[in-house]
Amino acid sequence: MSITQHHLTLDAPVLLRLLPKLSELADELFAAGLATVPGAEQVPDELFADDVAARIISGTMAVLRAVDERRDVDEHELIELITPIVEQRAEERIPLRVLITAFFGSVRLLWRKAAAAAAPEDLPDLIALSEILLEVLQRSTIAMAETHADVERSLYGSEREARRELCAALLRGSPTADLAARADITIAESYDMIALQVVPPDHSIPLVDNAIARRRMQRAQHALEELAGGTTALHTFDGAAGIALLPPGPIRGAAQYAALAADLEQIFNVPVVIIDFGAVARADLPESSTQITEFGVLARKLGRPTGAYRLDDLMLEYQLTRPGPARDRLASRITPLIEHPHLLETLEIHIRYGWDRKSAAAAMHLHPNSFSYRLRRIAELTGFDPADPYDSRMLAAALTVYRLGEPEPAFVPN
Repeated sequence: MSITQHHLTLDAPVLLRLLPKLSELADELFAAGLATVPGAEQVPDELFADDVAARIISGTMAVLRAVDERRDVDEHELIELITPIVEQRAEERIPLRVLITAFFGSVRLLWRKAAAAAAPEDLPDLIALSEILLEVLQRSTIAMAETHADVERSLYGSEREARRELCAALLRGSPTADLAARADITIAESYDMIALQVVPPDHSIPLVDNAIARRRMQRAQHALEELAGGTTALHTFDGAAGIALLPPGPIRGAAQYAALAADLEQIFNVPVVIIDFGAVARADLPESSTQITEFGVLARKLGRPTGAYRLDDLMLEYQLTRPGPARDRLASRITPLIEHPHLLETLEIHIRYGWDRKSAAAAMHLHPNSFSYRLRRIAELTGFDPADPYDSRMLAAALTVYRLGEPEPAFVPN
């Protein structure tokens, strides 16, 4: 803290009016900070009051010593005061935002009290006090964030890994008692099951210890926990795909899952689709996990835009993927077009725009006559006329089967 224009002194009126009531003021600052936290009225006073008020006094004395000695507030002294409080609250699973919100609430009240008692001639002292408080806020917030992160890494790292293993075990139908104890979770009788898929598949991210993948996993975990209304969301998302199990609780539906997909798209900067499988009994999780994974891959291969999809949204395409002679015969209809990528693209655009040939041609930057010529070539090669309603539906089904049967490009490590 460097004050270059005006130095605050211990005999400044803005301080002299506050110091005689320091003990009482500490209690007020504590109450003001707690009052800024939503739901704080339900928190027992003893949860925080044991040491916070005393440390407010200690912190105030540290600032006053710095003022008296005309030096910066000692950063290490602030850290020593803040660290024990933050460590304990982090272990109690109190979010960092709650701690920062409460701290700012306390400092805001202190400044308001000083400003309310200040006379016009005290303005230089009030400005100098503001500089001090801003410096304390900056250094304290950094210390709080670093301490909270350290606790999360040390305390929650193994717990989060246990939750991932627990989720995988539930999806396999494997024993879960030991994992549930390690994860500090009571297993529910049923879960809301969703699948998450990055679209298109992001093969730049290996499914190993990768910084980007881990960051996505952490961001997804936070988003899922918020949706679950707590910290009991389980998932196997690896940065590209996975399944999440949300315990019964808040009402969730298409709107909530669509919002989740949109949020993840903003965070990941790639499209994300979510498959909503609804509530699934614990005993049915293994079978359902196989099915929902297939639906997730299906949505991804179809290039569906960011959003939430239920089974009904993909049922036709899913049925087309079932093994059988009819599927193979359908796929063979597209074979003659494989050597003509421009015709495959033309067929996809034609199916997308239906009978609006003018818009379809414009989308490909073609003259309508050129577009019509390509459709005739498709008819000659496949035996199905895209201009015929029945044949067009058959070609759409055949194209879907073909696209879904294309192999995924393999990941090649850098």
